[in-house]
Amino acid sequence: MEHLIPSFSVFLLIFVRVSAFFVTMPLFSYRTIPAIYKIGLAFFLAWLMYYTIDIQGFEINGKYFMLLIKEAMVGLSIGFIAYLLLSAIQIAGGFIDFQMGFAIANVIDPQTGTQSPLMGQYLYSFALLLLLALNGHHIILDGIFYSYQFIPIDKALFSFGDANLIDFVIRTFGKMFVIAFQMSIPVVAVIFLVDVGLGIIARTVPQLNIFVVGFPVKIAVSFIVLFIVMGVIFLVCQQLFEYMFYTMRDVMKLVGGQ
Repeated sequence: MEHLIPSFSVFLLIFVRVSAFFVTMPLFSYRTIPAIYKIGLAFFLAWLMYYTIDIQGFEINGKYFMLLIKEAMVGLSIGFIAYLLLSAIQIAGGFIDFQMGFAIANVIDPQTGTQSPLMGQYLYSFALLLLLALNGHHIILDGIFYSYQFIPIDKALFSFGDANLIDFVIRTFGKMFVIAFQMSIPVVAVIFLVDVGLGIIARTVPQLNIFVVGFPVKIAVSFIVLFIVMGVIFLVCQQLFEYMFYTMRDVMKLVGGQ
């Protein structure tokens, strides 16, 4: 029994970080995955990681509870920063929907249970399939595995209130909108030119009801352009995944005080 208590104290810290990571991490945190599967996956992953960490054990005291809170915040912060960047795909779809006239028709995302734009959900579903095809979920699990190199398990002090970390999160938030604009700019720019052309036609041919003609024209042009630039959008998604992994590593460094 005396041998099991130190082992359980270390395993519990690992389990808290992994399970908190699965709460906010894209692809692992969705409602379509039953909670019992998430807990089981976090349990077995923590069990494997337990044998790679050379820590004897901890005493159950006030410092240990601080370590539990720290582990939960580490897992949540790493998963949140990854989810923040992947949200750029749905924001790009929102920009496209606004120009196409689909902004009023939101759908319920079955993965998160929230409303999302039509094109945003469409692009996001393909982006998740691309992430799985590129074995990005393996790299995500590697990120939580190697996080102990940047944020030791026995370090009670953490720098979540550090100015550099806050500035990094703000810059990441701005980068998310830049990436969303880069993904949506081909369709948005073409629809803007279509609006200009329809405005010229409305001035030169007043007898034409431009509101009746313009809506289906914008939808048709949007789908044609989206079909043409779909490869470019997936290329940007691939670069987004790479940037997401680097961002997760930088967050670990900042939280770990490196």
